[in-house]
Amino acid sequence: MTQLKGRLVDLDRREIYGAILSIEAGQIAAIDRDPARDKRGPYLLPGFVDAHVHVESAMLPPAEFAKLAAVHGTVATVSDPHEIANVLGEAGVLYMLDNAAQTPLHLHFGAPSCVPATAFESAGAVLDTAAVTRLLEREDIGYLSEMMNFPGVLHGDPEVLAKIAAAHRLGKPVDGHAPGLRGEEAARYAAAGIHTDHECFTEAEARDKLSAGMKILIREGSAARNFDALIGLLPEFPDRLMFCTDDAHPNDLVAGHINQLVSRAVRGGYDLFDVLRVACRNPVEHYGLPIGQLRVGDPADCILVDDLRSFGVTATYRRGERIAEAGAHLLPSVRAEPVNRFAAERVAAADFRVPARSGRIRAIRVLDGELITETEIVDAVIADGAAIAAPERDLLKIAVVNRYAAAPPALGFVTGFKLQLGAMASTVAHDSHNIVAIGADDESLAAVVNALIDCQGGIAAVRADRLEVMPLPIAGLMSPEPGPRVAARYSELSGFARRSLRCSLAAPFMSMSFLALLVIPELKLSDRGLFDGRKFEFVELFV
Repeated sequence: MTQLKGRLVDLDRREIYGAILSIEAGQIAAIDRDPARDKRGPYLLPGFVDAHVHVESAMLPPAEFAKLAAVHGTVATVSDPHEIANVLGEAGVLYMLDNAAQTPLHLHFGAPSCVPATAFESAGAVLDTAAVTRLLEREDIGYLSEMMNFPGVLHGDPEVLAKIAAAHRLGKPVDGHAPGLRGEEAARYAAAGIHTDHECFTEAEARDKLSAGMKILIREGSAARNFDALIGLLPEFPDRLMFCTDDAHPNDLVAGHINQLVSRAVRGGYDLFDVLRVACRNPVEHYGLPIGQLRVGDPADCILVDDLRSFGVTATYRRGERIAEAGAHLLPSVRAEPVNRFAAERVAAADFRVPARSGRIRAIRVLDGELITETEIVDAVIADGAAIAAPERDLLKIAVVNRYAAAPPALGFVTGFKLQLGAMASTVAHDSHNIVAIGADDESLAAVVNALIDCQGGIAAVRADRLEVMPLPIAGLMSPEPGPRVAARYSELSGFARRSLRCSLAAPFMSMSFLALLVIPELKLSDRGLFDGRKFEFVELFV
């Protein structure tokens, strides 16, 4: 028998008291009050749950992701594997399940609902209704992942509705994704049987969806940060909110996870028990996770923290097994074999030339810290009959290159990215994960894209004769290297982009990775052209 002693934070009684937890065979056998510990010792809490995350965005396979998350008190995640599914289809989902099964942290995977995310881009695979249903029928698949095709829901697309119906038939929840949807449209989206949304960026939008019966996830990730906009809902809806990161890059995951959101909320004056309900209990109840809540008979899933403001985690337990202690994980190493799909051919600087058809262009306006973009009509800079980048005007060229077949780059322009020199590129390019690149000149664009074609996936940046590359041999998304090493290398490349390329965005690679994500408005670029995410149609570059 194992015993844990400290001040138990009891979410059922909404009180804190000294207690001794007795653990047998991974379960809590008894909880005995211990008044001598009412005012001393560590605090015992249920473990934290990330209610929506794409593990691949940490650039790590599940077992390596678990090592970083466990240190911060995370005992479970609700994980959507649609990133690798867009590259490898069902085989990619099975790869994630197999790797995750080798770590005690509970990664609750869903069946990706939108592969590809839209019909307006090229992905490496297609998951039709039959494939999605096969995945949903598995015991280790717990829900239908975010239904990004909200126009398909609103317009009754048969394939979309069939996937939702399959999840309902099997008694599994359906996650939503409907950025900016308000009022009657939000109500219709929810009425289709969609239960959550993590894309709200205003309180008014969240209230519309709450009124429609949905649960709202407060997201604070590496690119999209909506905590400040939504946390004010907590006192009114403590039973209908959850915390999530959605996409957390490795350097951010090294620094913290859901524990940081808990600390911010409590320090912001929100009720401790309400905050912990959002962080620890609501995801468990909504998704039916096999995660204990510090009750007799529950799995012994809990964490120890020194104080209830910073929530620095001193130990993490999963089914009675200590999986992290004093800032270090205690988890096994799991070998992750590289798997991939890559068929792009090398490019030349001439491939990035944009013949001028008028003097005005439609540019993607990047908003630092947001996944949404704006449309900006700007004067083109023309030289030798072609529209060119003009970094002194904050006008840069963007390209998306199909990684799954030989094809010419799709080209456009961005403002707000604030890169002054060189170019950067990535095969982490949501959701189809083609090559996305942004640059100040065509020669740099060709160099950085070719660097990724040569290593068949990764992130890269170039300035003059200095080229920095981080290969990602697992589907062009993840590295088999240890998490801290990946985090350090990612930080190096991000620093290179900020210092040497003079890009002032907080997370340059993360921000760039979403500029090909058509399902988040307003203006994006796929490998097939410039796309208006509000009208859900292609638009012309020149106006």
